[in-house]
Amino acid sequence: MSSSASKADDLETLKRRRILSSKLYFDVPPSKVPLIYSPSYDISFLGIEKLHPFDSSKWGRICQFLVTDGFLRKNSIVEPLESTKDDLLVVHSESYLNSLKRSSSVAVIVEVPPVAVLPNCLVQQKVLRPFRKQVGGTILAAKLAQERGCAINVGGGFHHCSAERGGGFCVFADISLCIHFAFVRLNISRVMIIDLDAHQGNGHEMDFANDRRVYILDMYNPQIYPLDYEARRLGHQRANI
Repeated sequence: MSSSASKADDLETLKRRRILSSKLYFDVPPSKVPLIYSPSYDISFLGIEKLHPFDSSKWGRICQFLVTDGFLRKNSIVEPLESTKDDLLVVHSESYLNSLKRSSSVAVIVEVPPVAVLPNCLVQQKVLRPFRKQVGGTILAAKLAQERGCAINVGGGFHHCSAERGGGFCVFADISLCIHFAFVRLNISRVMIIDLDAHQGNGHEMDFANDRRVYILDMYNPQIYPLDYEARRLGHQRANI
């Protein structure tokens, strides 16, 4: 066996070990509905979140509407755990995660320039922790969907983030992480991503460009962000195989 093949096997074994040791999958009691949300999802810090057109508190408002209108009881909502560094390393590289220790890097990804001048400890707590919590929700949603037939994570869906690059207010590749966890923990063999957002899901397209287990149906406006022509090329290449 070549050294490169041996290294790939070692990385795959390490990834599997991380998935199997993760605490993000846990048993949800029958009294809970298959809807996942935490107040920690909502990003609010000194009003700087209003500098981006993305509504970073919409997740809480959605749940509040459901509770107020009587469609949902607050105590029936499932709250996920926050993803750890080991969880994120299932997809992301150490170098990418280390780049998030620079506030300037996070500012570029979330497209809010003032974040660059904030101490990184504040960025970790006020910006990145909500994203890590939503990653935990997306991963748990797959387990709950298999058990209940369907599940919804009110947050997540960060389809612009790939293993090595974030962007468009997407810091972690929760979709890719969810799928890799499902392959190992749920014995899933094939997955279909249906992405109906107006923007191209270039993150998951890059992550699964060479993975025949994942079929991607992505409907988007090609004239707007992110204009990722490499991801488009890889997607067309896959479709023609």
